[in-house]
Amino acid sequence: MLQVRSISKGYPTRSGRLVVLREVSLTLAAGESIAIMGPSGSGKSTLLNILGTLETPDDGRVTLDDCDPFSLSQRELARFRNRRIGFVFQDHHLLPQCSVVENVLLPTLADRQGPSELHRARELLDRVGLADRLEHHPAELSGGEKQRVAIARALILRPSLVLADEPTGNLDRSAADSVAELLSELPRQDESALIVVTHSERLAGRFSRVFDLTDAALTARS
Repeated sequence: MLQVRSISKGYPTRSGRLVVLREVSLTLAAGESIAIMGPSGSGKSTLLNILGTLETPDDGRVTLDDCDPFSLSQRELARFRNRRIGFVFQDHHLLPQCSVVENVLLPTLADRQGPSELHRARELLDRVGLADRLEHHPAELSGGEKQRVAIARALILRPSLVLADEPTGNLDRSAADSVAELLSELPRQDESALIVVTHSERLAGRFSRVFDLTDAALTARS
């Protein structure tokens, strides 16, 4: 479903070109989940940005569901990103003026909302344990609850790929474990592929495949 073939990425600096990704390749099927680890500045976020179509690789090719998103027009790419890719960040990025259910429904605004989308939002909030918090606002939630809302929002359109960047980085251990459990279960139930970037060995240990990104190269742990 996701195929990454020899992508490279670098940035110009005063001392020359800085290569952060060098011929990185990866294949991920529907329902599969992996963790990517590496030191700060190793290129993990750059890799996620490319997979999320927020940045373009210098070389190589990325396809998702047999589509090369970088061959699309800007308008087509925006629609592709919204429908095919879900994002969960370290900071939940919830809109404070919107209720929990409204935040979950945000990705559906590009299309006409209907009863099926609202039903899907309520179902997801039930699955993340927030069925009784639909009309609450982010200020009334704990950090862990906000991340659960962010996970539900990422899954609302049944994306092919979910990308999570340090999703438990701002949480205490109990909340982090709760969010980690949801991340390891929910995307698989929806047959979404999941890539988690993390510094947490505890979180990475929940996944059967773990990769290290060091010296611009991605290698699988044995």
